[in-house]
Amino acid sequence: MGVGLHRPGVVGALLPAVLGVLTFLPLGLLGNPSEGGEPAGSALLQRVKRGWVWNQFFVLEEYTGLEPLYIGKLHSDMDKGDGSIKYILTGEGAGSTFTIDDSTGDIHAIQRLDREVKSQYVLRAQARNRLTDRPLEPESEFIVKIQDINDNEPRFLDGPYRATVPEMSKIGTSVIQLTATDADDPTYGNSARVVYSILDGQPYFSVDAKTGVVRVSLADMDRETREDYTVVIQAKDMGGQLGGLAGTTTVNITLSDINDNPPMFDQRLYQMSVPESAPVGSVVGRIWAKDKDIGVNAEMRYSIIDGDGRDTFDISTDPTNLFGIITVKKSLNFEEKPSYTLKVEGANTHLDAGLRHRGPFTDVTIVHVSVEDVDEPPLFDAPAYYVELKEDAEVGTVVKNVSARDPDAANNTVRYSIERSSDPEKYFYIEITSGSLMTVRSLDREENSWHNITVLAMEMNNPTQISSVSVAVRVLDVNDNPPSLTDYLEMSVCEQTKAGMVIQTVTAVDPDEPRGGQHFSYSLAPEAVNNPNFTLRDNQDNTASILTRRGGWSKHDQSVFYLPIVISDGEQPVKSSTSLLTIYVCSCNHEGYIMSCSAEAYSLPASISRGALIAILACIFVLLVMILLMLSLRTHRKKPYLCDEEENVHENIVRYDDEGGGEEDTEAFDIAAMWNPREAHHHHPSKLRQDMLPEIESLSRYVPQACVMGGGGGVCCLMLYSVRGSRTVAFCWQLMNLSIA
Repeated sequence: MGVGLHRPGVVGALLPAVLGVLTFLPLGLLGNPSEGGEPAGSALLQRVKRGWVWNQFFVLEEYTGLEPLYIGKLHSDMDKGDGSIKYILTGEGAGSTFTIDDSTGDIHAIQRLDREVKSQYVLRAQARNRLTDRPLEPESEFIVKIQDINDNEPRFLDGPYRATVPEMSKIGTSVIQLTATDADDPTYGNSARVVYSILDGQPYFSVDAKTGVVRVSLADMDRETREDYTVVIQAKDMGGQLGGLAGTTTVNITLSDINDNPPMFDQRLYQMSVPESAPVGSVVGRIWAKDKDIGVNAEMRYSIIDGDGRDTFDISTDPTNLFGIITVKKSLNFEEKPSYTLKVEGANTHLDAGLRHRGPFTDVTIVHVSVEDVDEPPLFDAPAYYVELKEDAEVGTVVKNVSARDPDAANNTVRYSIERSSDPEKYFYIEITSGSLMTVRSLDREENSWHNITVLAMEMNNPTQISSVSVAVRVLDVNDNPPSLTDYLEMSVCEQTKAGMVIQTVTAVDPDEPRGGQHFSYSLAPEAVNNPNFTLRDNQDNTASILTRRGGWSKHDQSVFYLPIVISDGEQPVKSSTSLLTIYVCSCNHEGYIMSCSAEAYSLPASISRGALIAILACIFVLLVMILLMLSLRTHRKKPYLCDEEENVHENIVRYDDEGGGEEDTEAFDIAAMWNPREAHHHHPSKLRQDMLPEIESLSRYVPQACVMGGGGGVCCLMLYSVRGSRTVAFCWQLMNLSIA
């Protein structure tokens, strides 16, 4: 069994070439129908008769005819031409790209084929009985290969391109390499063979025909003359032959800068001015050494190389590293020097070693600076003043003579004053014309050891021109305060303390601060030198110890002792003071811890006891209250009390509506009961009138009673009684026995 391959005339012309690449598929050599209904696997060891022979099919791409493209014809040896055999085509593109006439086996392409999309198709064919659909031959595989034609031009996939090359580059310097891609088959003919050429950009650049490398073709191209170039490159297939397809791209080439130009100042002489009051660091002006180069190649460094203002002015480069900034380095004074001259050099900071022959890459200019005169405030002869003054200086003492002058040529008169916020308590005064600073109050180092005075100086003809200076006055110490004890005025001694024991160590304080340090001396007051209870020992280290002279202490006998101590300092004039120590006798445990102390003082003179004093004072207070109450009641009475030398008449004032009852009215109330409330309940109730009821039900009387002193003490009583109900209340205080220490 064989296959017949029929092709159109165009294909027939290429048949010799096709036969040169004809191959046979192994699958075409296999397969034989089974005989006797046995499975094909049982005949693997038998010789198989070859019924199908398949070849590769070749077809040109891009067919543009109106009829389907004839590919070839399949034919089986079992086909008798009676139409009993049906041909089946399966595989890639079967039914959509390729069709087969199931009767004749003719294969056609019904779609346009493009090798660049798919270069070959794998198909399978089989012959079947049309009636029974039984396979007459085993399925075999064949390949349809798409043959290339030159239908794709070269393409620059990354274009357009940008490239840079340093200016002044030599001829042949590589700029960029271009690569064009051709989608045609590089293994078939010259369809994918590309050559390069330059269409635009000569004579500055050229391109290598084979490699596509763009190179410099003109020497000494200057960026400052022309910076950008546009080059058009063409890529053509078929080896550049006539009829080949071509593609183009654009290369934008920029010349990068190199430092090939020296800087140059735009002026040979700069004129600048600055007021004499300009502070240090003020900007005077700006200069610029221009450079045709750009970027780091144009960065400059400036310096003052000569001139009489080298020490007065400074120059630095601005943040862009292009301009030179001239600033004030020292204070200016128009009266001393009205102008300066500077010689300034500007130099490139980045130099190309290969271009030093084009140098020097520096330039020099002259800067003339004029100092402008301004009205300046007065100038003190010192930036600050320091004075030391003793605290006992007399009022009116001159502390310091400050001096200021007008630095201008006019030399105006200066007036002085004190800034009051610096001397709120007004310790000082300054003479307005002479500048003499003096005291107007006494100074006290212990209160304020430093005075920071701000003195103002003002031009008389221009009050807006004011300057100030600080005068620091340190108040020096003199020995004007005696030492004293502040933290050790009370102490205790245990009852079991023996003679010669230290009960306390005391230290004096002195607000003075002598330069040699404090030196205190301690001693007992003259009246206490010979006391039998305590003594004092000066420890010679600014402390003193209090010692007992005896033992046998008892707080019941005497609980408090007083010990006067004299403390003296060691400065001239010597100051001393007496401090009174209070020493309590306390009960202590065996470890020396205090259990209890008594507050009764031993040194009280003969007098009554404290309890008696308190009772007497309480009585006096109550009597004062009673007197005030009596005065208050008198102011509210309708009629004044009737008083005489022999007796006091007390009346009950009542109001009723009936007529007077004669003697019964005189017996309505017992006046004696008002004098003696203790007898009020002995009067017979029948003597009282029953035909009226007083509007005021009761009236109390306060009768102070005298204090009665008995042999064992004294009693002070206050009687309060009520007429109605004859109720009497007595308030009495038992006075304590008077004791004499």
